[in-house]
Amino acid sequence: MKSKHLIAGLLFLLPSLFIANHAIADAPFIGEMRYFAGNFAPRGWAFCDGQLLPISQNTALFSLLGTMYGGDGRTTFALPDMRGRALIHSGNGPGLTPVTQGSKSGSETVTMTVAQMPSHNHALLANGTAADTATPNGNAIAAEKIYKAGQPADKTLHTESIANSGAAQAIDTVQPYIALNCIIALQGIFPSRN
Repeated sequence: MKSKHLIAGLLFLLPSLFIANHAIADAPFIGEMRYFAGNFAPRGWAFCDGQLLPISQNTALFSLLGTMYGGDGRTTFALPDMRGRALIHSGNGPGLTPVTQGSKSGSETVTMTVAQMPSHNHALLANGTAADTATPNGNAIAAEKIYKAGQPADKTLHTESIANSGAAQAIDTVQPYIALNCIIALQGIFPSRN
């Protein structure tokens, strides 16, 4: 009879133990970041928008973030600001530039300089004989007068004969994207280093 009660008690407790363990496994780590398709931050979470939080009300999160993302470190600290930013892992990948945690880099647009352009030239060819027409259409620049009709262009002019081109306008460097809200857990399980 006692064994029946013991088995019945265990059968009653097992589901509650599973639910408790499942709930703990679903609780986020404090400081964990996720992307959320809703237009609000759920309870216990905040938008990663660089906002300042009081240290006194968020001591566990402050102990993890410190002033890495801003704040004065006495009364406030800042959350990461993910607005308009792509996320990358910090560290030093093989053959890559080292990236420190909390650093920001990149730009949505860039204006190229002549030094950044691939080496190339703009040859302007001319014919070495005297010109016999005044129209440029289908003709070559000639040695005398203006144009030589129906002649191949076989002489290269000085490089300064052609002006620079380009308007020095910025070019877009933004990859295709979809915007979601990045949120950070203010409450949850304090992450252990062990």
